[in-house]
Amino acid sequence: MPVYIADTIAELEREKTSTRFSRLIKICAECFGEPRINGSHHIFKMPWQGDPRLNLQSDRGKAKPYQVEQVITALKKLNEK
Repeated sequence: MPVYIADTIAELEREKTSTRFSRLIKICAECFGEPRINGSHHIFKMPWQGDPRLNLQSDRGKAKPYQVEQVITALKKLNEK
């Protein structure tokens, strides 16, 4: 696992309930490319087929914990490739 992805996953796991939305968007943009924005939804395509896209939405400036978990899962899968 590349160090920066391992560090990012560790950071997100530590701060699941307090991750800033802007930080989560920055991580996803670096790993998955720029999002398609539809209203308040930031939608990231995954580089593999079969899985749904990441659909992130801010909750008063914070990332929703279940969405942080989805990003962690996607980063782990990205790292397997």
